[in-house]
Amino acid sequence: MVALDIDGTLVDHEGVLPHEVRRSVRRVVDAGVPVVLTTGRSWHATRPVFEQLGLPHGPAVASNGAVTVSFPPFQLEQVITFNPADVIDKVLREHPTAALAAEVIGQGYRVTRQFPDGDLSGDIEEVSVDDLAGSDVTRIVVRDPHSSDTEFIRLAERLGLHGVSYSVGWSAWLDIAPEGVNKASALADVVAGLGFRAGDVLAIGDGRNDIEMLAWAGRGVAVGDACAEVRQVADAVTGTFAERGTARELDRWFGVHRARGRVPQPATLAS
Repeated sequence: MVALDIDGTLVDHEGVLPHEVRRSVRRVVDAGVPVVLTTGRSWHATRPVFEQLGLPHGPAVASNGAVTVSFPPFQLEQVITFNPADVIDKVLREHPTAALAAEVIGQGYRVTRQFPDGDLSGDIEEVSVDDLAGSDVTRIVVRDPHSSDTEFIRLAERLGLHGVSYSVGWSAWLDIAPEGVNKASALADVVAGLGFRAGDVLAIGDGRNDIEMLAWAGRGVAVGDACAEVRQVADAVTGTFAERGTARELDRWFGVHRARGRVPQPATLAS
């Protein structure tokens, strides 16, 4: 099975899916191997990439593991939530200028203040902090365009978050999810449901929210642009996004093999 992150792995920061990457993913599909999108994106932002790739009916992991769907047709398979009140209170005490958002599955987000253009997609509803804290959520997004990822790493350390999972993005973006929930935890359920094991999985990603997934998979591959802590947990590092690193890794297993009618076995994925 192949598990693929989206942003920085399949599409660039403008959301463009290169032809070479799409072609390589199609080779995997044509070989009869399941491809599971495994992303920090919400489902409504994941669906266009699913459709661009022309993936057949199957599962997708969204919201860093808090949401699992099958598509098409759309079916919600699993949603994991938590009460965000304590987290919101801690975040705003440490960083009062932060904007907060909670996902509305399949629709958009509820936000305490507007995010920079292009950060969020779907319907955006501005609400009070009390409203956002008043109901369970799949995750809380913390954003401040005037800060940096380094500052947000320090923020997460200061918060001393307990009872939740969290990851810091490329910019001043912090995703806070239910405890123990990440891409790997959701993939483990998906993989078991498809009759595979972790050792059967080739996973490719580039972000801090891919660390657990790359460490868990039989072969975890970091795109060359990934930061040092992501590359360190990976079994291998492929080319950068500009070098079409994702396509290079997929073609290693599904380029020549497809023409010969062969699918790589789990033992060879670790080589």
